[in-house]
Amino acid sequence: MSLKENIDMVKNELNSEEQFFEKAVRTERFVKKYKKPLIGIVTATILAIAASTAYSIYTENKIELSNVAFNVLMADANDQAAQAQLKSLNPKLFDVWSLSQALKSKDQEALRALKSSHALVVADLAEYELSALQEDEAGLQQYAQKNNALLKELALIEAAVSLMEKGEKDAAQAKLSMIDINSPVYQLAQSLAHYGVK
Repeated sequence: MSLKENIDMVKNELNSEEQFFEKAVRTERFVKKYKKPLIGIVTATILAIAASTAYSIYTENKIELSNVAFNVLMADANDQAAQAQLKSLNPKLFDVWSLSQALKSKDQEALRALKSSHALVVADLAEYELSALQEDEAGLQQYAQKNNALLKELALIEAAVSLMEKGEKDAAQAKLSMIDINSPVYQLAQSLAHYGVK
């Protein structure tokens, strides 16, 4: 190896060491300059991860306790402690259970109370069932006019049957004609229109 090559090799090594030290000095200056914000970011990240983990554990525990209370209620509907626990832990699941109990016993007061439930399906079903139990034509009509009603067509059929029983065939025919051709109960409505109304 020649002297010139040795000198070039030493220069390259010195340049790379110089660049390394230069980067280390820059990093040290950056860390010193932004030490507090960096510590804050790391601390905030650790706290966020800890809070997220704690919330997940809390939520899973709440769900598990809700399921235990729900299972107790399925075995014994009169267990007041399980009712209170389920209502406090998971009000929407409590409303679903309450709806099932109200439908079993045809409890109109319970259905009336469930009409204001925050569980959308529960409120919808309670409104329909209450109107159907009371044979309330106006209530069924009001329910059927809602855009997001789950049992819209059944409410129309219920109202039509009620009108048929009263002998109001034209009004019943009008109700049945409101059922869409793509509805699963369209054939039933057509059968009622043909055999029940005409």
